[in-house]
Amino acid sequence: MSDKRSESQRPKDDEKIAAAPQDDAAQASHDAGESAENVRPELEDVEPEDLPQDPHRPHEDVLAMLLGTLLVALGVNFYSQAMLLAGSTAGLALLAQYVTGLGFGGMFFVINLPFYYLAIKRMGWSFTLRTFIATALLSLFAFLTPGWVDIASLNPVYAAVIGGSLLGIGLLVLIRHRTSLGGINILALYLQERFGWRAGLVQLGVDMLILGLSFLVLEPNGIALSVLGAVIMNLIIALNHKPGRYIGVS
Repeated sequence: MSDKRSESQRPKDDEKIAAAPQDDAAQASHDAGESAENVRPELEDVEPEDLPQDPHRPHEDVLAMLLGTLLVALGVNFYSQAMLLAGSTAGLALLAQYVTGLGFGGMFFVINLPFYYLAIKRMGWSFTLRTFIATALLSLFAFLTPGWVDIASLNPVYAAVIGGSLLGIGLLVLIRHRTSLGGINILALYLQERFGWRAGLVQLGVDMLILGLSFLVLEPNGIALSVLGAVIMNLIIALNHKPGRYIGVS
């Protein structure tokens, strides 16, 4: 009799033993969830400068500069083929190219020359040197890209979308390695520091001026697509370049 009872009791005991690890795992998962919820608000309160930093190595900066300028040069090539405009100094260089027939690369390099003095005063020699190298690389790659990429047919809408995307990704790579393509943004930062003018408004004013001048050169359809490309480019930068999201420094 006692043997039968003990045998009937064993399955129940086995079920309890099997259920115990599952209960422990569930409790651990619940505790981990509560812990994550408690930590998340604390992370949101951390200032970007308090986050740990991961310095870039020199070869990483070099590769980023090469990749970033190659992507921007390819985006400019799409814009040039479809007769579209970008903002800032690149927009001025494209506009000059359409008016004079001269290449983008040389025009972009020359337009940037006056801004290096402001870059030294505002950003220091390290940033200025990076900017000069990046500008020279972009000018070179913009000159070489048409020989590397032969576009027989190009839809203007596709040119605006892919061109704006390439510009945004290329600029994002450069920004994360403390490199700029110079030009108007340096002027905007200098005027903000010197006279208190808001850099964003200065940049916007220059871009609006370029857009106004484009009416003398481009068709309305090209202007509308240029605006579309600019929106895509800036969305890529705005969504991916946020304080605290990237801790690499150069």
